Amino acid sequence: MNVNFEYYKIFYYVARYHNFTKAAKVLGNSQPNVTRAMNCLEQQLGRILFVRTNRGVQLTRDGEQLYSYVEAAMSQLLTAEDELADGENLTHGSITIGVSETALNIYLLDRLRAFHMAYPGINLKIYNHSTPQAVDEVKNGSIDFAVVTTPADVEAPLKKIVLQSYREILIGGTTFSSLKKQKLSIAEMRNYPMICLGRETMTFRFYKDLFMSHGVELEPDTEAATTDQILPLVKCELGLAFLPETMAQESIDKKEIVKISLKDNIPKRNICLVYDSRHPVSSAARKLRKTIGEINYGEN
Repeated sequence: MNVNFEYYKIFYYVARYHNFTKAAKVLGNSQPNVTRAMNCLEQQLGRILFVRTNRGVQLTRDGEQLYSYVEAAMSQLLTAEDELADGENLTHGSITIGVSETALNIYLLDRLRAFHMAYPGINLKIYNHSTPQAVDEVKNGSIDFAVVTTPADVEAPLKKIVLQSYREILIGGTTFSSLKKQKLSIAEMRNYPMICLGRETMTFRFYKDLFMSHGVELEPDTEAATTDQILPLVKCELGLAFLPETMAQESIDKKEIVKISLKDNIPKRNICLVYDSRHPVSSAARKLRKTIGEINYGEN
């Protein structure tokens, strides 16, 4: 039986995502071409591999049997490519990353600069995502991997590697300078205007849970769409806010804002690399992923 190997590759993605359109997007192909290839594969094998529905496709028993072998073969091929890529001089390629602003600012920028200097021919596409958005994009195969902040809901087959821990501090504009001389409790913060990221973000959930643990409801007066908006809003005296210390330090040193001490401990948060262990990516993406995750605290 002489089956076009490319059909097996396409089959892998269709089976992986249960959807012709998603498979075509990941492969950089068109949906009609993917459908035609799968029809040819079924004809050549003499087996029905998919049940087509309005919501996508499901594997038949024959399809599941074939997928178990194709998935194992793809895993072996990717391992081989990884080993070859270690010594490869990458001159071209494209990498698509979903990144939260905090992760970009306090961890990723320096590593992207080093990677770009080593591999200037690699095209980087970086999307600004909240943690839930980035995790969903990894799950859907729309991006190669994500670098985000915790809390992050990551379930198998996705993998999460902790890259770095960080702490956030409470800051305010200069009109709150008198608070420098005292320590606030979380409960006392309800007496002051608060700036926070939107309610759909994991950062909001993190602080909502923290406030609730101290018997206080988090009700921000101003909700920011992005982390980069928080510092200007604080400088404009709209309220107090939490921000990673590294992102606030320059403005503190310039006396544009003040750091406010707390009686209560703010738990550390983590910057994490999230990727799909079953999703094949380019040699360039694997190289950057390996570079970013070489030194880490742990993997889930």
